[in-house]
Amino acid sequence: MPFPSRFKHCPDCGHAVEFRIPPDDNRERAVCPACGMVHYQNPLNVVGTLPVWEADGRVLLCRRAIEPRYGLWTLPGGFMELGETTLEGALRETQEEAGADVEMGPLFSMLNVVRVGQVHLFYLARLRSLDLDPGPESLEAKLFAENEIPWDEIAFKTSRETLRCFFEDRRAGRAPGLHTFDIA
Repeated sequence: MPFPSRFKHCPDCGHAVEFRIPPDDNRERAVCPACGMVHYQNPLNVVGTLPVWEADGRVLLCRRAIEPRYGLWTLPGGFMELGETTLEGALRETQEEAGADVEMGPLFSMLNVVRVGQVHLFYLARLRSLDLDPGPESLEAKLFAENEIPWDEIAFKTSRETLRCFFEDRRAGRAPGLHTFDIA
């Protein structure tokens, strides 16, 4: 099993689980020998935005006030919550981390981070105003032109690749499209 399981005991009956390949499956799973329940462990979705001030093309980044990567810069984003769409989660995270008022645009990047079991989804977003009110997860929220971005202080590869694609598209005069990557 490539990832440690979060299951030690069956959440349904409390019995210790066994790790084996269930019938009609091809992967090892947490299986309860007492009640037969198969417990699947699936990737987590991380959702966020690439907020842009269209008047000059600057992008909004947040400086993290929490671990991991305290003090480094990132696009606003975080784990999706149950009961929300990816777009709703990205909007919520942008409001929580930057206090930004944005108009949501299309999905811009989808990055598979297989080693940690995550899929990161970033939407383009148009900033409606420059009034920012960072929440407790951000030390500050700030707009950057491409040449002002502290590239060595970007917290996550997923943010760095999303920013890189945005500025490459802009320089080439390309309309925004969906960018997909696998991050090692």
